[in-house]
Amino acid sequence: MGRRKKGQDIHGWVLLDKPYDMSSTEAVSKVRRLFDAKKAGHAGTLDPLATGLLPIALGEATKTVPVAQEGDKTYRFTVRWGVTTDTLDAEGEIIARSDVRPDRPAIEALLPEFTGEIEQVPPKFSAIKVDGERAYDLARDGVDVELKARPVRIERLEVIETPSADETVFEMDCGKGTYVRSLARDLAAALGTEGHISNLRRTRVGGFGESAAISLDVLTDLAHKGRAFEGLAPVETALDDIPALAVTEDEAHQIRQGRAIVLLPRIAQELRALRRPRDISGKDGSRMAVAMNGEMAVALGEAQAGKFQPSRVFNHNA
Repeated sequence: MGRRKKGQDIHGWVLLDKPYDMSSTEAVSKVRRLFDAKKAGHAGTLDPLATGLLPIALGEATKTVPVAQEGDKTYRFTVRWGVTTDTLDAEGEIIARSDVRPDRPAIEALLPEFTGEIEQVPPKFSAIKVDGERAYDLARDGVDVELKARPVRIERLEVIETPSADETVFEMDCGKGTYVRSLARDLAAALGTEGHISNLRRTRVGGFGESAAISLDVLTDLAHKGRAFEGLAPVETALDDIPALAVTEDEAHQIRQGRAIVLLPRIAQELRALRRPRDISGKDGSRMAVAMNGEMAVALGEAQAGKFQPSRVFNHNA
């Protein structure tokens, strides 16, 4: 018999404003301990040197992580021109220098080339696996890692300010899998100079925005006062963008047993009209819907062929 996980059944989202110089894994561990939660995960890794929004799922909210990760993200970042590092950020060793400092008109004229669907080579210092090993582990061991270009989507990329000739501040809306460090490298190369990320902050993940984020210090203070739940958002927070199906108590009971329910023709048609392309963990999620009993999510599933078939059932309200 397996050992029971220690901790409490805590369910919901913590929209953490991750501090500088802390890994995403460390942040999840700290939040999990503050709530004494059995289970925790996060929606989208942030580099240790990056700050900003790191949505952390506790308990049943972990079942909605794939949905949260599918959403677009917004970053505000600073590129320092004239220097490239091996990690493409301020932590790495300098590997190249340039005296060229691009001006704002030259930078802005280039941005359309980096907007839309583009091909991007991930940084060598990244978590991508190469022959079963993390690229950053191989890079630290001095192995010359060759990573293939892959398609990413950048919806918006604009210059926010130019504090000095050495630095430019950008803001970007992008799809999952986009590396800001790679973008800095490629922008610099196209402008005939060197460059790296000197500051990076994530301000949005899907429907989660930084205005709702809570700092680790504030959350820690609330936990010490026995009020940590004030920093916990409902499981349903990640599902605002998923078509909702209202179900009765009897239907909710069937769904919790893993059984499909029949949809009225009108409801099935309404759900079909709400379909849009979704990539959920590499699978087609265009038919995804969330069964709701009042304000409570009962299950995620697929609405097709006149039925709703549950795939992830929530047990926080059973």
